[in-house]
Amino acid sequence: MKKIPTGFPKDFLWGGAIAASQTEGAYDVDGRGLSVSDINEFRADIPIEKKSNLEVDTKYIAKALESTNRIFPKRWGIDFYHTYKEDLKLLSELGLKTFRTSVAWSRIFPNGDETEPNEAGLKFYDELFDAMIENGMVPMITISHYEMPLYLTTHYKGWYSRELIEFFNRFCKVLFDRYHDKVKHWIIVNQINLIVHESFNHLGIAEDKVDNLMEAKYQGVHNEMVACGLATKYAHENYPDLQIGMMLCGGPDYPATSKPEDVFATVRHNQMEYFFSDVLLRGYYPGYAFRYFDDIGIEIQFGEGDEEALKHTADFMSFSYYYTRICDENSFAKGNESYRNKQLPANPWGWSIDPVGLRTYLNLFYDRYQCPIYITENGIGCYDKLEDGEIHDPYRVDYYREHIEQMKGAIKDGVDLRGYYAWGPIDIVSCSSSEMSKRYGFIYVDQDDYGKGTKKRIKKDSFDWYKKVIASNGEDLA
Repeated sequence: MKKIPTGFPKDFLWGGAIAASQTEGAYDVDGRGLSVSDINEFRADIPIEKKSNLEVDTKYIAKALESTNRIFPKRWGIDFYHTYKEDLKLLSELGLKTFRTSVAWSRIFPNGDETEPNEAGLKFYDELFDAMIENGMVPMITISHYEMPLYLTTHYKGWYSRELIEFFNRFCKVLFDRYHDKVKHWIIVNQINLIVHESFNHLGIAEDKVDNLMEAKYQGVHNEMVACGLATKYAHENYPDLQIGMMLCGGPDYPATSKPEDVFATVRHNQMEYFFSDVLLRGYYPGYAFRYFDDIGIEIQFGEGDEEALKHTADFMSFSYYYTRICDENSFAKGNESYRNKQLPANPWGWSIDPVGLRTYLNLFYDRYQCPIYITENGIGCYDKLEDGEIHDPYRVDYYREHIEQMKGAIKDGVDLRGYYAWGPIDIVSCSSSEMSKRYGFIYVDQDDYGKGTKKRIKKDSFDWYKKVIASNGEDLA
């Protein structure tokens, strides 16, 4: 009889995660092309609750490219392109056993449709991955994390254009061929279910270049999932030791009430979150998805060979976890929407804090897929205050402690959890609001929303706490 686990596995991967678009900067260095992230604007006059990625049209893009007085913080990030060696040493001191970052697509293929890669960009990632390994960190690399070349939006229609399947697979093949000896864990697409909140960053579809934006988004994700299948096939056939993963943002929502209508509406809502992982882990479109598309009046075009490509499924599941939401009959009818559960506490940006939800997700996902799971993002964005050269952040320690306790419970439940990546272990530019004020890190970066500051790295109180957690393999959470 198998014994119930009492703690984290001995080889558990404690890590941290960032994205190239939020950290590297150097947007015009060494042949890098413009990315969709380079036109993410910081606006201090937009209320917190509205600081999210809005739909983008070609007029917005043109004005952003012409502007000389607007603020686009992802163009400079935290200058990780030049500081990665020092930053990785600090993260090694923290004790990270693994580190997740991404490859900026436009650093390798500046426009996205070239046939030959940019060698200067490849050389940078050679050196970055080497530095990660030298600092004792297993690389977990995301291939697409909101860094699509902007050219693919302006000269094509983002992922709505089937040409991107070929372009993206060329990109994936270059990465697998070049780095397969250094990188064994890959996530092809970050948070693939975010086709609403990060739809332009994710899919690069300008809303005025298509007739039906919602249909174009789902068609774009279809094309993207076909590309994932083809990339997975190439990796498995040529480098069988590589582990290829898929990633969701969050997971299922709770019913707002026990009314059967609210419960079933939530079931249908959650199915369309599972949809992406069902396809990438099971290899086909489920019936509920066709029903949903029929109900909302959109049609997905399957190209020749698409169904066969989708059969090449991922090896592991991963997901980000920040909050849970609730759904009811009315919100589902409004467009498959959900909303904040106000019974739960929240951070200043309205993201609810629900540690038990993490254990719930882990159980639900493992029951559904029975494959290894990695939590590839988790953390809390807060306003940190620098006082006499120090940052006291007990709120961050409390958040992590409660979530790690629930992870331990999920492992005891039988979930095959392999690794945990704290999001932004060093402060980075926010994805949704392009600000520095929303800080996640154990390491403070002295830089404000306008890119000003000493750029000095300062350990927060939470640094020593997380270091102790890793050293004890999750046993010492005091």
